[in-house]
Amino acid sequence: MSLRTVRPFLAILAVAGLAACTATPGPAPSSGGPTASSSATESASATPAPDTETTVPAPSPSAPPGPTAGPGAGNAELAIMVKPSPTEPALNYTLVCRDGVPAPESNHPKADAACAALKSNAALLSPAPKNTNRVCTEQYGGPETATVTGIVDDTPVDTSFARTNGCEIGAWTAAEDVLGATGGAS
Repeated sequence: MSLRTVRPFLAILAVAGLAACTATPGPAPSSGGPTASSSATESASATPAPDTETTVPAPSPSAPPGPTAGPGAGNAELAIMVKPSPTEPALNYTLVCRDGVPAPESNHPKADAACAALKSNAALLSPAPKNTNRVCTEQYGGPETATVTGIVDDTPVDTSFARTNGCEIGAWTAAEDVLGATGGAS
């Protein structure tokens, strides 16, 4: 094809592409091509089909509010699994706190400190969603991983910890009393 033939074709494609990207609904600009029939115009002004996209976003599902940082009631029922390394067996703890005090069924090595930490910061185990734009130092803190599931002050908890970069090491350190392990090289 010659350049004379390609340029008008590219111009038509550009106009069609821009028309498709406009935020306001309405007829596409005329390009001198065939016009739409009157039945197509009538159906365009009618109610759109149920599966047709609209410019109004659907409401997001309402998530239950998570705990805020700061003092809480100090009530928790948690299952904690700490894996020192991929080759070592996991350490499993149960932590039950009532008003910031460990209950008898707790088998956690630092139950007093863990319950106190949860009472002083109810959001300790409810971190904000991971931000992909967050910059973390590329340092390795060790092979340890931990998983915590249960309930803190009537809020479900299902979170995991690792020590693979500076951000994760910081989260591990903040939750160290609850995890029952310090992590890092011994």
